[in-house]
Amino acid sequence: MHDASVAFATPDGAPRWKRWLLFSPLARIVIFVLMFMALSFGMGALVHALGWGGKDAPANVHALGQFLMRAVPALLAYLLLVKLVERRPITELAPRRLLRDGIVGLLGGLLLFSAVVGVLYLLGSYHVIGTNPDAQWLPAMLMVGLGAGIGEEIICRGVLFRIVEEGLGTWVALIVSALFFGAAHIANPGATLWSSAAIAIEAGLLFGMLYHVTRSLPLCMGLHAAWNFAQGTIYGIPVSGLKADGWLVSTRSGPDWLSGGVFGAEASVIALTLCSLGTLALLAVAVRRGSIVPRRSWRRLGRH
Repeated sequence: MHDASVAFATPDGAPRWKRWLLFSPLARIVIFVLMFMALSFGMGALVHALGWGGKDAPANVHALGQFLMRAVPALLAYLLLVKLVERRPITELAPRRLLRDGIVGLLGGLLLFSAVVGVLYLLGSYHVIGTNPDAQWLPAMLMVGLGAGIGEEIICRGVLFRIVEEGLGTWVALIVSALFFGAAHIANPGATLWSSAAIAIEAGLLFGMLYHVTRSLPLCMGLHAAWNFAQGTIYGIPVSGLKADGWLVSTRSGPDWLSGGVFGAEASVIALTLCSLGTLALLAVAVRRGSIVPRRSWRRLGRH
């Protein structure tokens, strides 16, 4: 018997070699990584063979190729992991939840980042200096929106957070997945140790707790995608250091700790504060429900 919040437990009667080489948390993470790498190589080869990966490809076509490389390998590798190794219903991506949870996530992400911009505006840091109705919204939606939202949430929440939580508990899973999420942005333009730490705290912890409370990947994907899209395409703010082509042409003033500097508003204490409040609210829900998974050794989990 295992916690209701834990999706997978080692089957009773499984031989010892399967417990360690197939069903253990570490083995499943490694299996996913290997499948993801193979599928990424194949998808990259296909996209370049079609001529969609080159800089000379039309912007929308190039963006479609980037979306396929960012989202499809992670999604396929995850489906294979769940169906072939874990052999369980994929409740966190159940078709009946996709549209509903996805829409709720999109609205939540839009409102959350709008709140960040609203506070920056009230503090005199965010300024609209013009509009750009011809902004390239479709490439942004495909790449930094849906591509990042689907691919990164599968890797960081569906695989890393979920599987580490099954083995080492919720607290360790939160720390590990948040640190990985922050470190994954360290090579972005304008990134600093502060910006990576801010992303780890504000997004890594928030998305981890959101998944823990809801057990819904579409909700996390929608929130992630809308946050990125609103930041760049609506409000004209760099997305994790990447240049934005927004409907609103904007500037930000004040010290970097307030404005976020060249990295964007994600490195602002405003985003950090608002997201942290959301994390604390979700944590309160989890504590009230008693859903926090206690820390256990992976050896012990393998005996369940």
